[in-house]
Amino acid sequence: MQALAQRIQALTRLGEALREILKHYTAPEHETARAAVALSFHKNGWFTEKEVKRSLNYWSEALTEENLTAWLAPYDLKYHASLDVGLILAGNIPLVGFHDIVCTLLAGHRAIIKPSSSDHALIEWLMELLVDINPEAKLWFEIRMNQMNSFDAVIATGSNNSARYFEQYFGNVPHIIRKNRTSVAVLDGNESEEELKGLVEDILSYYGLGCRNVTKVFVPRDYDLNKIFAASLPFAYVMNNNKYANNYAYHRTLMMMEQKDVLENDVLLITPSESLFSPVSVLHCEAYDNRKELSIKLEALTDDIQCVVSRDQIPFGKAQRPDLQDYADGVDTMSFLRNLSAVEASK
Repeated sequence: MQALAQRIQALTRLGEALREILKHYTAPEHETARAAVALSFHKNGWFTEKEVKRSLNYWSEALTEENLTAWLAPYDLKYHASLDVGLILAGNIPLVGFHDIVCTLLAGHRAIIKPSSSDHALIEWLMELLVDINPEAKLWFEIRMNQMNSFDAVIATGSNNSARYFEQYFGNVPHIIRKNRTSVAVLDGNESEEELKGLVEDILSYYGLGCRNVTKVFVPRDYDLNKIFAASLPFAYVMNNNKYANNYAYHRTLMMMEQKDVLENDVLLITPSESLFSPVSVLHCEAYDNRKELSIKLEALTDDIQCVVSRDQIPFGKAQRPDLQDYADGVDTMSFLRNLSAVEASK
């Protein structure tokens, strides 16, 4: 369909533009990009240039015609009706809500975007770049920083507390409401050095603030945790961020005062805990004896787990580099958006 092809082409060219920006980042013509990155760090001290570039690099690789076409092939998209879809975006890591925007545009709808105050500079810049590439794209979205209203459906991401508010406020329209989740890793003890480096990337990329970041590892009993420490040394740069270093110092002191078991190496704190969720700079660990029993335990925790990293599930190092069809919370966003059009057309 011509309209779909136009949007695929625009997003493909956006990916090309991002690759060019990253390749020649300091060039004078990319001053606007650098300004957006600098402003995002000013607004949110976690959004360092390194981590923003990590996100931009992900999208530069994801937005290719081949990837987009392969992703959309099973959906048989037909633009029956264009609806206004409200998108309330999270802001815990750079451009974390951009996947919802891409889905909405490719489904043929108009995105009513409410960025997080932490991430609005990057979102606004990226959408302006899309309009520069294809001026018609200005009709595909609207950015609203104030109260959200007047839309036909909504996708909202927030905390467990905000999710309850979202359920009440948006209950009268089709919706996807996302809550807090985190990710875990399961080790069998035979991981290679490269796999363990990938694990540490899953833990520390974006300073561990994403729902796809690993906050807990399950390890065989008597596993040598020094293997994880050794793999974490290349990531010592995280301590250059004052916010991360302050978290490390605070939680180290707290655990010492409470006389908790803790291993430390000036990059990461590892402590035994049954909790899936851990603070920034802390990795929880838990020993297991039986892999089958562990699988049953994880199955019971499905609603709290975004993804499981292991040798036979999501590969190490891939947690924060999902494929386009790896939807948050396991809810097929594209099917939701496609079905909106079909329902509207049948009225």
